[in-house]
Amino acid sequence: MIEMLGELIAAILGLVKKGDYQKASEQLGRIYYNMLKEDAGFFKAIPLERLTDKLLKEHNYTNGHLEILAELFNAEAELDLAQDKRDLSLEFSQKSLLLLDFIEKEEKTYSIDKENKMSLIRNRISLLLSN
Repeated sequence: MIEMLGELIAAILGLVKKGDYQKASEQLGRIYYNMLKEDAGFFKAIPLERLTDKLLKEHNYTNGHLEILAELFNAEAELDLAQDKRDLSLEFSQKSLLLLDFIEKEEKTYSIDKENKMSLIRNRISLLLSN
């Protein structure tokens, strides 16, 4: 499922690079609902400090669900950054990093791919905070 998500996210990021932000946003919205059974607004409304607790305890999400959501938040951050929506990009970057960090600690496994992704997100956050 994560591999399929990776392909979908790559296609969305391709749309972002082409400047087709509307289509990228629509596709992201469909993925939220198809994979997590909630619309994007549901996840966007959850504050950073309550994110993992709310999803794990109140909605019985698994680490797999959180990983999917982290990928979607990262794609949202890229889309927002491309549209110069810096505050939203920062918010989604922070949420994505929080989820990836949580998963890494919970699963107690090391993944070079996850570490690289987390590093890129940290760099984006630093860039957004410095401007």
